[in-house]
Amino acid sequence: MAKILTLTLNPALDITVSLQALHPGQVNRSQAQHSHAAGKGLNVAQVLADLGHRVTVGGFLGRDNLAPFEELIAWRGFVDCFVRVPGETRNNIKLVEADGRVTDINGQGPEVDEVAQLALMRRLEQVAAEHDAVVVAGSLPRGVDAQWFQALLQMLKGQGLKVALDTSGEALRVGLQAQPWLVKPNTEELGEALGAAMHSPADQRAAAQRLLASGIKHVVVSQGEQGVSWFAQDLALHGQPPKVRVASTVGAGDSLVAGMVHGLLQGEPAGQTLRRATAIAAQAVSQVGFGIRDREQLARLESAVQLTEQQEGCR
Repeated sequence: MAKILTLTLNPALDITVSLQALHPGQVNRSQAQHSHAAGKGLNVAQVLADLGHRVTVGGFLGRDNLAPFEELIAWRGFVDCFVRVPGETRNNIKLVEADGRVTDINGQGPEVDEVAQLALMRRLEQVAAEHDAVVVAGSLPRGVDAQWFQALLQMLKGQGLKVALDTSGEALRVGLQAQPWLVKPNTEELGEALGAAMHSPADQRAAAQRLLASGIKHVVVSQGEQGVSWFAQDLALHGQPPKVRVASTVGAGDSLVAGMVHGLLQGEPAGQTLRRATAIAAQAVSQVGFGIRDREQLARLESAVQLTEQQEGCR
C-alpha cells in the first residue's frame, strides 16, 4: 500500500445533532448528538487508513482544544505533522434532519500567522518526499491567503507528489492554476471556479476538457445522489450509487476522494476504481462519522453501483 499525506489547514470539531425536523425560531429537541475530530483532510485520512494505507496528517490545530484531535491521531496511528497555533480549532455544527437535509453552522478557526505558516511549510519540505501522494482538502483558515496556498501546492508538486485537491472558492481557483494531479469539485464549486454554468452533462464535459487541457490529469465531479462523473484522458465515466437511507451527508465527498486516490495509486481498472469510490461515498451517507465500518455492506453497495460511459470522451 501507499504512504499518503493529507493536509487539513482548517480542521474542525464536528458536532452532529440529529433532529426529526428543524423548526427555525423554535425550541428543537435533538434525538442524538455526536462530536468528531474532523476536517476534510482528516476525514479522507480515516478512509485511506481503512483501505490499508500509511497516513501522515498535517495542517494547523488550535492549542486550546487539542485532545479530540490528538486522540484520533493516536488511535488511528497517523504520523502527526500538525503545527499547533494559539486559540481553539473551530466547532462546526451539523443539524441533520430525518429526511437527510443538513444545515451547517461553521465556526471561525484560529488566526494562523506567518510564523506558523512558515513552520508548516518547512516541516512539509522535510517529510513530503517520503510520500506517494498528498490530499489537500478543505477551506483556508484565517490569516492564510491564496498566494501562500498556491506556493504550498507548488512546493508539494516540486517534491514529486501526486497532489489531489478538494476545496472551493478562491482556494480552488488558485489551486487549479497549480495543475494538481486530481481535483474533486462538486458541480456548484466547479461552475464558480470557472465562471461557467453547470446545467448539464455537456457543461461538465466542457469544463473538464478545459481542466484536462491545462495539465490536470483527473477531474472528478460529485453530484450528490445523482452520482459521480470522472474525466481523464480518453475517459468519461459516470458512477450512479444505489439509494441508501440517509443518516448524514457529512464526509461523503471526502470518502469519494479517498476511494479515488486508493484506486488510482493501486493501478486498478477505471471501472473498479469508480465503482468502489462511489460505493464508499454511498456508505458514508448511511452513517454518522467517518471510515469504512461494514465491509459486507460496502460490497453490496459496490455491486449495485451503475457505471455508464459519457457520450463524449475527453481527449
